[in-house]
Amino acid sequence: MFSKLVGIDLGTANMLIYVKDQGIVLEEPSVVAIDAETRRSLAVGSEAKAMLGRTPGQVLAIRPLKDGVIADFEVTEMLLSSFIRKLKLKGLFSRPTIVICCPSNITSVERNAIRDAAYRAGAKKVYIEEEPKVAAIGAGLDIVKPSGNLILDIGGGTTDVAVISLGEIVTSTSLKTAGNKFDSDIIKFIKEKYKLLIGERTAEEIKTSIGIAWPGVLEESMSISGRDLVTGLPHTISVHSEEIEIALRESLQEIVRACRTVLEQTPPELSADIINTGVMLTGGGALLKGIDELLAQELNVPVFIADNALTCVAEGTGIMLENLHLFG
Repeated sequence: MFSKLVGIDLGTANMLIYVKDQGIVLEEPSVVAIDAETRRSLAVGSEAKAMLGRTPGQVLAIRPLKDGVIADFEVTEMLLSSFIRKLKLKGLFSRPTIVICCPSNITSVERNAIRDAAYRAGAKKVYIEEEPKVAAIGAGLDIVKPSGNLILDIGGGTTDVAVISLGEIVTSTSLKTAGNKFDSDIIKFIKEKYKLLIGERTAEEIKTSIGIAWPGVLEESMSISGRDLVTGLPHTISVHSEEIEIALRESLQEIVRACRTVLEQTPPELSADIINTGVMLTGGGALLKGIDELLAQELNVPVFIADNALTCVAEGTGIMLENLHLFG
C-alpha cells in the first residue's frame, strides 16, 4: 500500500488540502465547533463556520489558528484529524506524507507545534515549507532562476512579503495585518460612524462585495443589518464602497510599508529585476478591488494578481509533492 502525498495550506481563515494526482480535494473554513464541557468536536469546516457568533453557551465555535500559527493545539489536531479521516487519507497500514505551509518568520516553537499537530493527526512524514515560496510556485513563477521575484501573499491572519531568487527567500517579512484585520476595521468603522454593531460574517460580506483599496474603482452601496448601540434594537443602514476604502486605508498602508521595507533590504541587482518582473499578488486579500492599483502607485512597479490567488499555496504544495526528491 503506497502512502498518499498530501499538501496542506493551513490558513487562519480557510484550509485547503491537495492530494497528489487528485488536485485540491478540500477547501473548508478553519473552524471547529466543540462542546464546552466535554471538549468534544461537534462540527468542522463550513458547518462550524455557520455557527460563528450564533452558538448557545455550551457550544463554542473556535478558529484554532491565529495569525497563521496554532493558537489552540488540541482543536487544530481535531481539525486536521477530521479532514484526514473525511478524505480517507490514512489507511490501516499507510499514513500520508504531508507538506504543510507556514508564515515566513514564525518561531521554531510555532513551527514544531504545526509539525506535532500533523504527526498526531496521522502523518508518516511532515515537511514544513514557507508560505510565500510555495505561493510563488503555485502562481507559476519560475523561482529557481537567479532573478528576483517579489511575492505578496495576503491571507486571513498574516500577510507575507518576500523576495525570492534561486529557489530561496532572500529577504522577507510577515505581518499580522491581513483579511481578518480588514474585517475588524470594517466593524470598528461602522460602530464609530453609525453606532451599529455588526458581526464578523457581515463584515466579511461587506469586504468581498463592496470593499475597495483604491478610490473610484467601484461605486456601489449595500444595506446591512446589526444592533443599534443607542436603542439596542435591530437596525438596517446603507454603506458605500468609498466608506469601506476609508475604513481599510490604515491597514493597507501598513502592507505598503512592509513591501517598502522588504524592497529597501533587497540587493540592488534583484531590485532591478523587480522593476521588470513586478509584484505577484496571491491570497484572498489579492481579490480586494483596486489593491493592484494602490500597490502600483505606491511602489512604482507593475503589479499582477495571480489567476488562482485563493488556491496558489495549495497548488504550490502540489508542485512540491511532484518534486519531493529535491528537498529532504
